[in-house]
Amino acid sequence: MSTPALAPFSAPAAAARPAWTGPPSGALYLQHFGLHEAPFSITPDTDFAFDVPAQQDALATVVVALRSGEGFVKVTGEVGTGKTLLARRLLQLLSGEMVTAYVPNPALAPRQMLQHLARELSLRVPARHSAPQIHAQIEAALLAHAEAGRRVVLCIDEAQATPLQTLETLRLLSNLETGKRKLLQMVLLGQPELDALLALPPCRSLASRIAFATRLAALPRAQLRHYLQHRMVVAGWRGAPVFSAGAAWLLARASRGVPRIVNIVAHKALMLAFADGVHRVGMRHAWAAARDGRPPRLRTPWLMGAAT
Repeated sequence: MSTPALAPFSAPAAAARPAWTGPPSGALYLQHFGLHEAPFSITPDTDFAFDVPAQQDALATVVVALRSGEGFVKVTGEVGTGKTLLARRLLQLLSGEMVTAYVPNPALAPRQMLQHLARELSLRVPARHSAPQIHAQIEAALLAHAEAGRRVVLCIDEAQATPLQTLETLRLLSNLETGKRKLLQMVLLGQPELDALLALPPCRSLASRIAFATRLAALPRAQLRHYLQHRMVVAGWRGAPVFSAGAAWLLARASRGVPRIVNIVAHKALMLAFADGVHRVGMRHAWAAARDGRPPRLRTPWLMGAAT
C-alpha cells in the first residue's frame, strides 16, 4: 500500500472530526471491542512487550554484560521509549538466575539508597544504623551470596535523577569484589541527561567502569501497525486489524515512534471509534486523537507535513 498523502488533512472540517469529550464507561469501551483489559495503558506491562530488533538488542546487550560479570551497564533512551519496561523484563528474565534489586526512584540521599538496597536484599536494618553500618550489612550479605554462587544485580531506573553523592556511594559498593568477580553489578537506566551527569568530573571514575552501554530507539514506522495489533490481541481482540493502514501511518508520524505517545493517541482514537459505534479506527479518528491536547511532539503544523 502506498503512503497516504497528508493533503486531505491540511484543513479538516470541524464537523468531520469526532469531538473529544473524555473517556466513556471503561466497561462499555472494553465490551465494545471484546477486550479484557485496556490495550494502550501507559503503565509498563511485560505482557504487552513488543519485540523489535532495537529492543531485543538492548535487552540482549544488558544480559550478556551481566552474565560476563561487568560491574556497570548503561541504558539510555528518550522519555517514553521503554526503559522501565526493559528493566521489568530484565528482572523477570533474571529471576531465579540472579538475585535482583530494583530502584524506581533514585533521587535518594546516600543513606536512603543504602536502606533501600538493604530492603531489596531482605535485610533488617535498625532505624538507628548509620550509613557505614548499613554498608557493612550489605557487604556481608553480598559476600554470603557470592559464597553461595549467586550474583546480585541492582537496576536503577531514572538514573539521571541520582544525586552525585549517592552515585559515589554506589561506586564504592561496586568496589566490593572477590578474587574473580564483582559482588554487586549495576544497570543504570536513564534519559539522555544521564550521559551529561556521568560526564561531570565527580563521576569520571564511575563512568570509566561502564563497559557496556546501549540506547533505546523509537519504534520503526514500518513496525507500528504490528505494534498496535499486537497490543490489541494481547488485550483480547480476535478480529482483523482495528487500525487502518492510514491511521497507523498517521499515528507513527504523530508520535515519531515513541511508544508512550503511541499508546496515548491510540487509546483516544479507539475511544473515538467506540463513540462512533464502529470497530475500525480510520484516519479521521487518528487525526482527532492526535490533535487533542497537542503535546509537544504533536504540533499541528508538523502533523500537516510542515518542515521540522
